[in-house]
Amino acid sequence: MDEERSAFALRLEQALKDKGITQKELAARAEVTEAAVSHYIKGDRTPRSSVLARIAVALGTTSDYLMEGVSPSALEEFGRVKRLIARNVATMSPAQKKEIINLLIND
Repeated sequence: MDEERSAFALRLEQALKDKGITQKELAARAEVTEAAVSHYIKGDRTPRSSVLARIAVALGTTSDYLMEGVSPSALEEFGRVKRLIARNVATMSPAQKKEIINLLIND
């Protein structure tokens, strides 16, 4: 049965377990019906973006994690790297800029 459920449904169910939150509590915190939460966990439905955002906040995670599996720490790290490059791009040599571009292109 788990093979049939979406990755979102599995991550949502795991997040509930990890946080020790019931479906009823999540429904109240995210301002949706218990039936809607049940459908999300069964994989029958995917929430609209506004509902997804409320669910993520209620679970102390991000919508990126719930939908795509991108951990919040990975997003924070990406943000720090992006800011660091933006602050220092003017002082970087052309070779350093090429090295960063090559790192991104040659994943």
